[in-house]
Amino acid sequence: MGMLAASAFLASPQAPAGRRSVSGAWTLRLRPAASPGAGTLRLHNFIPKCYIANIEVDVSTVNKEEDFDDQPSLPPGCSIPVVNLRGDVLDSSPFSLHDRASCPSDFEELPVLSEGEQHTLASTPAHPAGLYALYASYLFGNLVEQLWNFAWPAALAILHPSLLPVAIVGFFTKLSVFIGAPIVGKLMDHFPRIPMYTALNAVQVSTQLISAATVIYALKNLSHASTTAVVLRPWFIALVAAGAIERLAGLALGVTMERDWVVLLAGTNRPVALAQANAVLNRLDLICETVGASVFGLLLSKYHPVTCLKIACGLMICSFPVLVMLGQLINRVSCHALDSSRTATDESICIDLLDVSKIVQNSLSAIKHGWNEYKQQTVLPASAATVFLNFNVALAPGAIMTALLMHRGISPSIVGAFSGLCSIMGLVATFISSSLVKRVGILKAGAAGLIFQASLLSVALTVYWAGSISQMTPLLIFLSSIALSRLGHMSYDVVGTQIVQTGVPASKANLIGGMEVSIASLAELVMLAMAIIANDVSHFGFLAILSVSSVAGAAWMFCRWLTNPTDEQRELFMFDPLYQVQAI
Repeated sequence: MGMLAASAFLASPQAPAGRRSVSGAWTLRLRPAASPGAGTLRLHNFIPKCYIANIEVDVSTVNKEEDFDDQPSLPPGCSIPVVNLRGDVLDSSPFSLHDRASCPSDFEELPVLSEGEQHTLASTPAHPAGLYALYASYLFGNLVEQLWNFAWPAALAILHPSLLPVAIVGFFTKLSVFIGAPIVGKLMDHFPRIPMYTALNAVQVSTQLISAATVIYALKNLSHASTTAVVLRPWFIALVAAGAIERLAGLALGVTMERDWVVLLAGTNRPVALAQANAVLNRLDLICETVGASVFGLLLSKYHPVTCLKIACGLMICSFPVLVMLGQLINRVSCHALDSSRTATDESICIDLLDVSKIVQNSLSAIKHGWNEYKQQTVLPASAATVFLNFNVALAPGAIMTALLMHRGISPSIVGAFSGLCSIMGLVATFISSSLVKRVGILKAGAAGLIFQASLLSVALTVYWAGSISQMTPLLIFLSSIALSRLGHMSYDVVGTQIVQTGVPASKANLIGGMEVSIASLAELVMLAMAIIANDVSHFGFLAILSVSSVAGAAWMFCRWLTNPTDEQRELFMFDPLYQVQAI
């Protein structure tokens, strides 16, 4: 007992950050732990694990200021660094941190934040002005991106009556994400944030303009060509290449803002502020999907497709200087929180990563390492359910659905309204999910979202096979079922993310999250390969069956995981109502 609980508590990550003096001769420099939320843990949460009793501390031999940055951490059960001071057990009375009489070592005042003050601190962003600038940048950039994501499949559907061109572009887009995402992620870690952000925006806008130019050229010069003639044309090959690079750049921008910048601006030790910032970004994304799809659908219903694409190009050109300016503004108003220095080894690492001959080798190496870690996680079934949902590329708003509706002669305004309604349902789901978690717990909320989505997609599949969606009534039921299913999809998206965040250690969060994105891209690749094989519109029913089966499989897998919990799983979610009821 000479290794002292009192001193351990003073150096604990759960103690308030600051400096505490002892006997006027020694100062402990304290800091919050790196793990999310550690800075806001309450004292009453700490006591049951490590109760301080029967301890007296002798600090007479300590005579200098000492920094504890190099102290090792204890196992996860009690993450309190131990300070090596001499101490002896003298009596059986509990040790009081605020009682000078019982502490001969003459501790000075140890102020502790009240619960209300901790809540206020946790809810206050570290750089609120920077967050607002981030929201503006995210809104504007995402709006242009979502408009283009709706524009190119709609234009290709008008150009040629087959799902094959859209499926090919989508396939190589997902392939570029699957192979290139690990390399881009490493590059982002070793380059300064602002220059990398500017470069990624330049790449994305340039490739969007190239893609738009190729489609405009095809609309003006191509008429009644066969499918083979279309996909082998130089303009189409350029569209595929530009589309793949554009999507990879867009994904990298999303990762840097949603996984890196927002954490720095909200504060790593301010979980409530970070959660609120994440929710705002999620809602802005859904709003952009709604507005982008609706605006371009409205333009298509009133103007020629070439005119609509020229308007989109104008927005892309205007977006680049605005986004660069907003990036600089974010850094300026946040006291240059986004500035980062580079180590001496960064240049060699970046040169190696940019070596074209090693891109595939480096990507495969990163994927192999990530998979080994990914499959060992306790929450693997919850993450795998998210991956399974990505197999649903047919009965969801996207390129395949847009192409199908355009081929069926559905008005572009209805197509745009459908995409907008799906986004609205997703926005509503972000509010419903939090209420559902409070009522039934996070695990049951996840199961409810998956079952709800599978049920409504089954209705949509039945309607598709039962009648022609060219008629208004079956069409409305078909589209409404898919739109309402987005409530379940987005609810599980929010809840599933939280489940994985709970179960994955903070040191592996980026690795596991990146692996999940990579596997999800692989799932979409498989479905797009199916779409290429069954490229005729008459084969859409086959793709719809695969989509419903994947969602139903995700629901079955998740529910089975809940009903057959392991001891580690019960311990991880010990406060969830599901396992509390089972324990009783």
